[in-house]
Amino acid sequence: MSGGRASLGQYLVITGNYWAFTLTDGALRMLVVLHFHQLGYSPLQVAMLFLFYEVFGVVTNLVGGWLGARLGLNRTMNLGLLLQVGALAMLAVPAAMLTVPWVMAAQALSGIAKDLNKMSAKAGVKLLLPPGEQGRLYRWVAALTGSKNALKGIGFFLGGLLLSLLGFDGAVLAMAAALGLVWLASLGLLRRDLGRSSAKPKFTELLSKSPAINRLSAARLFLFAARDVWFVVALPVYFSASLGWSHAEVGSVLALWIIGYGAVQAMAPTFTGRGRQPPGAGAAFGWALGLATLTAGLAWALSAAWPPEAVLIGGLLAFGAAFAVNSALHSYLIVSHAREDGVSLDVGFYYMANAGGRLLGTVLSGWVFQVAGLAACLWISAGLLAVSALVALSLPGSAARPAG
Repeated sequence: MSGGRASLGQYLVITGNYWAFTLTDGALRMLVVLHFHQLGYSPLQVAMLFLFYEVFGVVTNLVGGWLGARLGLNRTMNLGLLLQVGALAMLAVPAAMLTVPWVMAAQALSGIAKDLNKMSAKAGVKLLLPPGEQGRLYRWVAALTGSKNALKGIGFFLGGLLLSLLGFDGAVLAMAAALGLVWLASLGLLRRDLGRSSAKPKFTELLSKSPAINRLSAARLFLFAARDVWFVVALPVYFSASLGWSHAEVGSVLALWIIGYGAVQAMAPTFTGRGRQPPGAGAAFGWALGLATLTAGLAWALSAAWPPEAVLIGGLLAFGAAFAVNSALHSYLIVSHAREDGVSLDVGFYYMANAGGRLLGTVLSGWVFQVAGLAACLWISAGLLAVSALVALSLPGSAARPAG
């Protein structure tokens, strides 16, 4: 098989693994939010169920990048799939055993699994292309990330549907069985030496020494905290408790939003491309500042007692499109700036910041919504986005090489 066809084949295996994992991740998120809210948990208590998911995501991205460089991305990706099967199986227990500590432990395992899988996928793509093909790299990263988010949206819908059809236990068992089959296929198809560094990095090399990687990581932290502060807990609980939507309606709307978000993300190179030169700091700043302005407008409209359904549905569409481009830009910039040898170290450090942003946003989403309501969550989101824009402005002007 030629080098180009072999690279494409491995890209498809990585993408297929990422897709399957993402379906279960999105479905599990929706299952836990809706099921435990139905059991009478407060918004803050629901948010705390995800605390270890995000905490262990921070740790996993940092250590996982080191493991990927030493052991290879094949092993870290397959380990992520296997751990997610275990996390799902942990939740298929009698209702009396679904205590807060038990669910938090299962979410911790899922958080480790998710970030091993994501770090392996994003780092692996860079290694499948020659260094000079920056334009093709941007398109492949955007397609991988966008398709993943579309599948996550389908996962949201799947979670609501499975909860209605099979109940909580049946839903997690069905997903564990399906993902187990994907794991078995991946063991035979994924290249064994993928991502293994030629020089074994020391544990002390975990923290990035690159100013560009550090600034990108800080911008990513604030970007994802801004999304999750209103999207993770506050929005689905608001739809359910304040507007009286059913579980299926909440799951369907959020699923459609994520699917559209993923589609826009996959097309981000079309929106941001300027000739043959991939985007850089200016594009990251401009798109983040525009999103901050939009979010502030949504917060004002909700505070001014505009019809909440119209504000939130319209706002979701606009926010999703703009956030998708922001996320795709960041995903490309990190992969482009990362080192060729030991790429997983830089990507892992960056997605550690991503997980830190999700952790901050998740906790704030439950706490701020419970104390001050959804409009307050949106005001905080706008502020975090403004900070992300300012940090992005300090990045190097471009990823540097012409498009391939």
